[in-house]
Amino acid sequence: MYQKGDVILGGLFEVHYFTVFPELSFTSEPQQLYCEGFTSCGFQQAQTMAFAVDEINRNPDLLPNIKLGYQLYDDCQKLGVSLRAAMSLASGTEKEFLLDETCSGSPPVLGIVGDPGSTNSIAISSVLGLFRVPMVSHYATCSCLSDRSKYPSFFRTIPSDAFQVRAMIQILHRLGWTWVGLVFSDDDYGVYAARSFHSSLAKSGGCVAYSQVLPKDNRPTELQRIVGEIKSSTARVVVVFSNEAYLLPLVDEVVVQNVKGLQWIASEAWSTSSVFHTPRLMPYLGGTLGIAIRRGEIPGLKDYLLSIRPDDQPANNPGNNMVRQFWEAVFGCRLEPPAGWVEAGGDVCTGQEDLRDVETDCGDVSQLRPEYNVYKAVYALAHALHDLLQCVPGRGPFSGHRCASLQRLEPWQVVHYLERVNFTTGFGDRVSFDDNGDALAIYDIMNWVWLQDGSVQVETVGVIDESAPAGQELTLDEDRIFWNFESKKPPRSVCSESCPPGTRVARKKGEPVCCFDCISCAEGEVSNTTDSAECLRCPEDFWSSPERDLCIPKGVEFLSYQESLGISLMTASLLGALICAVVLGIFTRYRNTPVVKANNSELSFLLLLSLKLCFLCSLLFIGRPRLWTCQLRHAAFGISFVLCVSCILVKTMVVLAVFRTSKPGGNASLKWFGAGQQRGTVLVLTSFQAAICTAWLVSASPTPHKNTRYHNDKIVYECVVGSVAGFGALLGYIGFLAFLSFLLAFLARNLPDNFNEAKFITFSMLIFCAVWISFVPAYVSSPGMYADAVEIFAILASSFGLLVALFGPKCYIILLRPERNTKKALMGRATTKT
Repeated sequence: MYQKGDVILGGLFEVHYFTVFPELSFTSEPQQLYCEGFTSCGFQQAQTMAFAVDEINRNPDLLPNIKLGYQLYDDCQKLGVSLRAAMSLASGTEKEFLLDETCSGSPPVLGIVGDPGSTNSIAISSVLGLFRVPMVSHYATCSCLSDRSKYPSFFRTIPSDAFQVRAMIQILHRLGWTWVGLVFSDDDYGVYAARSFHSSLAKSGGCVAYSQVLPKDNRPTELQRIVGEIKSSTARVVVVFSNEAYLLPLVDEVVVQNVKGLQWIASEAWSTSSVFHTPRLMPYLGGTLGIAIRRGEIPGLKDYLLSIRPDDQPANNPGNNMVRQFWEAVFGCRLEPPAGWVEAGGDVCTGQEDLRDVETDCGDVSQLRPEYNVYKAVYALAHALHDLLQCVPGRGPFSGHRCASLQRLEPWQVVHYLERVNFTTGFGDRVSFDDNGDALAIYDIMNWVWLQDGSVQVETVGVIDESAPAGQELTLDEDRIFWNFESKKPPRSVCSESCPPGTRVARKKGEPVCCFDCISCAEGEVSNTTDSAECLRCPEDFWSSPERDLCIPKGVEFLSYQESLGISLMTASLLGALICAVVLGIFTRYRNTPVVKANNSELSFLLLLSLKLCFLCSLLFIGRPRLWTCQLRHAAFGISFVLCVSCILVKTMVVLAVFRTSKPGGNASLKWFGAGQQRGTVLVLTSFQAAICTAWLVSASPTPHKNTRYHNDKIVYECVVGSVAGFGALLGYIGFLAFLSFLLAFLARNLPDNFNEAKFITFSMLIFCAVWISFVPAYVSSPGMYADAVEIFAILASSFGLLVALFGPKCYIILLRPERNTKKALMGRATTKT
């Protein structure tokens, strides 16, 4: 199909989709191949190019005084046919394509619109690129065609598959589908799209459950195997990159095996194809979501299409045969009926039928998608030619600033301006090409709505615009989507359900990343997001909640005044201090009685004071440890107990000295151990302990410490001793004095009972040593606050032991047996009732 003009544009369209090759007998000249399977879509696209050329020729502002012509070829969806046609367009030497009787051949075209197939475009542009003949495809989407080093003169008004794949990934991500099946045609379009889809889906966190190639020869066994794989898979979403010719046999097998409950995702090659919109297929394909190229509007095209007549083309124009086939297909008649046609009941066409009287896709311009791309491609070439011919001499872009002329136009010059073309269509879409020759990527998202009357309506439910701001490329109205499921909701298509917060993803060995188990986070670790790859450890002072989804502050443990154990120990401590105060009051009240005087009242008062300090120092071990309490508790404990034991030691020494004075010549020992020496001895012995405590606090002072070793979910506040040697020296010194007191008291145990208290001192020191010997292993093995409780118990037990053993008998005599509180009774000169 052609039209004369000053400048010729070529076109390649799929008007037929089957090619019949002649039988090669090698005994006679083979017949020419011919095409079958007329498709009105390809015919409409070819007519759209003719309409665009006519519209440009009527436009006084675009290519004024220049008439555009066209020469259109049918590629029959066959690479050999398409390549032969492209070479004919580029060279203009094919005799069968003469424009008229006087010309030896058509002038070479300056640009070609087409081919719609990616495989054909790859082959054609590889050759045309050597001569820089521009080729603007309206339907070839293979991302490989963006390689300018291989295809320097290839352009397209349809987005690359790289954009289509990204658009599909966004839809899958939006609907939560991470486990999908992939089916693609065995051609460059399908293979390159599938390869890009694999890598892009993996980067977005999705997985391909299976990947199947549609056979070229439609082998039934292979189709049965593919459908069986689809049927057995757990993936409920199937993504298909193919055209209808490859896909139809597979869909037929889907119907045979009755595979329902799938959500089909269509590539732009078949998302708007009406061949699938039949009552037989809709139970299986209803609700399909698809990517469709941008819909446009072309004013005047409908009237142009409806005005087509079979006699519009000259008789020698090959396009006349195409129009005749279209006419016969629409009206179901024959313009030149063969013999027996009428007798068999066939209708005869007159050529005067009106297209407005029948329902045909030819008059439907509501869904102009590939046609709109054809329209833009023609106008892109026209604008490039216009800019080329508007060049001002001396300012041209070529060598020597030369400009091209109409008589000497070269295709490579058109390429130069085509790379810079930028215009806006009447529909409001901007047309330009990036550095790879790709158009701006805008897609419509289509949904096949299966209506109650059995018909199908293809609805636009969203848009993907790659030029939109990041994160706003996808606009999808989910409420308008028809879901072909009983629930009327989108299906779940995941290999493994999402791991909730508190768990992490654990990959299954040998399976895709989308197939995993959910493992609960370990104690002390949390995950607060869905499908977390790992659990995060909580900060030091925090612990994981029972659900392992957030970190909560750890519980705090220390010997508190508010809990029962702390209250009990505090009560015992205050009770002991109170008893000391009462005994001190009794001794003060009866300080002039023989019992008080005979037992060295000054040391008794000092001993009671030190015992009171022992009771009170235990309070420093209760409450949250602070630096000052940690430093003071052991120092106060050590000094108080040394003061107490020193008094007992001195009292024991006084008993021994007094006993020696009762023997001849024994006055000297009491003389040298008088009241001053006693006070001095207590002071010196206590000073040693004070020195030990000072050295300990200066060198390695006890400090508060947060201990997390005992409990994972608790912080145990405790005081670390700082220096074990210092703490050992403190306890060792107390033990040394206690042992010395016990030894001396034991030696004095046989003295007259009425004269000394040696046996009470012995008993008290026995209790004291037993308590503190038991303290060491109990303290070491007690964790946390219980170590403090053990130390307090040891303090209180030993203090009560000393208080009862040393002052209990005296208080008994003073308060209950006053008759024994006399000098004679103490000296053994009076009898005592028992």
